[in-house]
Amino acid sequence: MLRAAVLFSCLLTLPVPAQADRVTIFAAASLKTALDAIEPGAEAATGHDLILVYAGTSALARQIAYGAPADIFISANPDWMDDLSERGLIRNDTRTDLLGNRIVLIGHGPGATVDMADAAAVRSLLGSERIAMAFVDAVPAGIYGKNALQDLGLWDEIAAQVVQTDNVRAALALVARGEARFGVTYATDAVADPSVTVLGTFPEDSHPPITYPIAALTTGAADVVLSYLAGPEAGAIFAQQGFTRPEASR
Repeated sequence: MLRAAVLFSCLLTLPVPAQADRVTIFAAASLKTALDAIEPGAEAATGHDLILVYAGTSALARQIAYGAPADIFISANPDWMDDLSERGLIRNDTRTDLLGNRIVLIGHGPGATVDMADAAAVRSLLGSERIAMAFVDAVPAGIYGKNALQDLGLWDEIAAQVVQTDNVRAALALVARGEARFGVTYATDAVADPSVTVLGTFPEDSHPPITYPIAALTTGAADVVLSYLAGPEAGAIFAQQGFTRPEASR
């Protein structure tokens, strides 16, 4: 009996592996390819299981505001993160600008490039064709794209040709399938689908700077995963997909 008690006491002192927690990440749809590639390494390095939820930033922010159980939020622009901050729903001490991006004009299949600073050339290229864009008054990619087209003085002329979608990946899909001849997406979206071609990149000064802020909503495992996403291993994969770090884009 004494030996059994001693053995039991020794077992109690042995190190116990940390229990894996599930960390739910609400992320802008434009991050899907990169985060899907990052997921295995992140889980191995942190010991936590990731649940990745993708949608348009505006839809995700509204879901969080209505009580959806997210641990980390990655927005495609600062405004929706600001909204959640004002509601007291994110941990402001964890907020940082994670990534940068560019807005491009894409076409279905091969095509000649165009100078996106030349409004007449862009208008001639677009003709009367359909142009796929994420919702231009709610989804960041659509907002940035509309800003850029307004800066060129083209928005009023081509607005009726625009087919709006729930998120930027849905706009990409329309162009990839040939259901829209052109689209306005992030540069990183174009990299994700070989059936589309980048025809031109909008000038950086034609729209507000594109930044992806990240913040944790919960503590513990969320902090560990957020740190990994902001680190060099994840950064290398983000870079492969065409994202920039905000410091490098200034």
